[in-house]
Amino acid sequence: MKGSESKKSNIEYTGKLAKHQLYAENTYMEYAQDAYSSYQNYLYKRALYGLSAFTQQELAQMCSEKKKRITNVYVKGQRVINKLKQEITIKYSNLVFKTLFPNSPITAYLLKDNATDQSFKNTLTFKDLNISKEDIITIFIAEGILPKNFYSITTDPNALPRLKGK
Repeated sequence: MKGSESKKSNIEYTGKLAKHQLYAENTYMEYAQDAYSSYQNYLYKRALYGLSAFTQQELAQMCSEKKKRITNVYVKGQRVINKLKQEITIKYSNLVFKTLFPNSPITAYLLKDNATDQSFKNTLTFKDLNISKEDIITIFIAEGILPKNFYSITTDPNALPRLKGK
């Protein structure tokens, strides 16, 4: 036993793992926490993912009108996101052309046209374009996809107990 204990105490990590020695005290992982309430996340996911944000059980209990409203909001959100992605892509490509080919006639032609195309689907990821959750929430609020008071909402107003009418 004594020999195995001394072997354990002689193990030492170097490089990136030096901070995480075996049997180290006060080691913990710190995870990024979402600043939004569960209802805010629900609204965000419903707008971003549409009906796929729900379980099969939730979809079975949902009326067709609600499904239609969620789908309409989702489609509008996807159009807005696609436009945002195209604008960012155009901005990046213009920067590349201006930097690499500043005096080229092709660059002048490309810089003149900054229009987006609704029929084109931009498949780049949010990570590739450096689009954060906050960016999407901000543009969704501006476009009316999320409510104007999104940042102050903490609970579902429809989940509150209602007074019974006479």
